[in-house]
Amino acid sequence: MNASLTKPQPLGATVSRRRWCVGLAAGLGASWSALTPGVALADNTAVLAWGGREGLGLLAREWRREGGVLLIRHAATEPGLGDPPEFVLGQCRTQRNLSEEGRQASRQLGLAFRQLGIQPDAVRSSQWCRCQDTARLAFGQFEDWPALNSTFAGQGDAAGQQMALRQRLQNLPAGRMEVWVTHQVNMTALTGAYPAMGEGFLVNRQARLLARGGLAV
Repeated sequence: MNASLTKPQPLGATVSRRRWCVGLAAGLGASWSALTPGVALADNTAVLAWGGREGLGLLAREWRREGGVLLIRHAATEPGLGDPPEFVLGQCRTQRNLSEEGRQASRQLGLAFRQLGIQPDAVRSSQWCRCQDTARLAFGQFEDWPALNSTFAGQGDAAGQQMALRQRLQNLPAGRMEVWVTHQVNMTALTGAYPAMGEGFLVNRQARLLARGGLAV
């Protein structure tokens, strides 16, 4: 496996067994929704939905207690699927980029984190511009990590990248809080769940989905 995948590259409901999931299957408008029952996961764990700033605060409390990674699919983009044929890594003008709505949602998420005193230990991002911009607008500083790059339509090394993500999760120190800004294909491969643009998944060191919700707060 490529060593660059394993090392981040610096750049710029039942609540039994203490398991819970916060969910809202929506797009950018999804929020950490109001406490309401939802559909059941494959293992019959009920999905709960929590909302607004209060819901994000409750998520933060669980995150601080348990640690883990908040996977965020990049915020809303301009229309399209994948990237244009002339796509070049590192050249944003050749890529599908954030829409103004997505940029604003990213800023709002960062503001909410700061107001709630949520300070991740690290923020890592795919090298795609839409992920970097989501990370930059929300959190300011971040590190590129090629393992988070898109594997859509055969790009990248899907198996190697998944191995790198799972290894880092397993080796995450207890209580450490990281944000990984990435793509739907990677989040689905890790969790089996499908995120909307701007949706976040909180996962533990076993890549188990603990909570989910959108950027809009």
